[in-house]
Order: sequence, then C-alpha cells, then structure tokens
Amino acid sequence: MKTKTLAMMALATLLAAAAPAGQEQLAASIKEAHTEATRTSEQLKATLTALTALTKQTKGDLRPAYNAFAAEIPKTEAAANWTRARIQWMAGTGRQYFKDWQKTVDGIANESLRKKAQKRLNAVQADYDKVEVSLKAAGEKFTPFLSDLTDVQKTLAADVTPGGVKAVRPTVSNANWNHQFVNRAINAALKDMEKMEKALSPEAK
Repeated sequence: MKTKTLAMMALATLLAAAAPAGQEQLAASIKEAHTEATRTSEQLKATLTALTALTKQTKGDLRPAYNAFAAEIPKTEAAANWTRARIQWMAGTGRQYFKDWQKTVDGIANESLRKKAQKRLNAVQADYDKVEVSLKAAGEKFTPFLSDLTDVQKTLAADVTPGGVKAVRPTVSNANWNHQFVNRAINAALKDMEKMEKALSPEAK
C-alpha cells in the first residue's frame, strides 16, 4: 500500500508540474527527470555497495552491515516508483507538448520554414522517444532486481550469520546481473535527456 501511495504522489506531482505542457514546462520536467534519474543511478550503486560489503565481510558482527543494506531497500523502492511515474507522465501529459508543437508547425505558411520547423520537431521528439524507451527498459528490469533484493533481506532477517550470508550469495550475483541492465537503461536515458535539455534551452550558445 505504501509503495502504491508513493507512486501516486510522484505521478500527481509530475502532472501538476507539467500542465500546460509548453516549452518551459517540458524543459523543466526533463531537467527534473535528469536530476532524479541521476539520483536513481546513485541509489542503485549505494544499495549494491552495501550488499557487497555484507557478503564480503569475513569476521566480526554481521548485523551492522545487514542493517546498512536493509536501510537502502525502501530508498531503492522509491527510485523504482519514480521511474514508473515518469514513464506514465511521458506517455501521457508529456506528449501534449509535441501535439501542440505539431499544430504550430502545420500552421506555418512558408514552405521552407515549415520544413525546417518539422525537421527540428522530429529531432527533439526522437530524443524524447529514446528517453521513454530507456526508462521503460529500466522499469521492466527494476522488478526482478527489487525482487532479488527483498528476497535477500527477508532471508537474512531471521538468519544474519555467515551461513545465512553464504546461502544468499547466488541471489546476490543475480541482483548484480539485473543491476547492469537497470543502470544501463538509466544511463542511456540520462544521455538523451542531456540532449533534450540543450535542445529546449532558450540560452544562445
């Protein structure tokens, strides 16, 4: 229930911030998405770093390392919820900007200018489409990644011992594998969002 509530709140914030979807609003939303995607990438690394530290500890009390790992789980779930909310926004309200832009282009009488404007629109929308595809890929890979993390947490919650840690190592390896795909997709989205930020910026360079 808590996870669904966070997702709804995130989506509501996105919708409120992006309507109406003009150039400034879309540019601001893409900039915000870039910041949040960067945080998500950093969160994934922090979670795996904590988990790796736990699995590599060979002596001493394992409980502090386990607690550090467990504390990262809700943060990672929040990152996944943000990704899902952003995907919904991009597929809905975010696309209104391009519909409005297309109407404007269609209304240009000068054929030469209209063709140039259409080319410009197509280029920006292509980057937008790439961001959406990358975030969808990340969202899909988040499911098995989070599943592995929560299974490890549940397993160790009642058995924080060297034997318990040994038992989860195969699942930890699988989590690291899934992380590669999530992070790769997020990094691809970041790259295309940087292009969009520049494309939508009113600053002359």
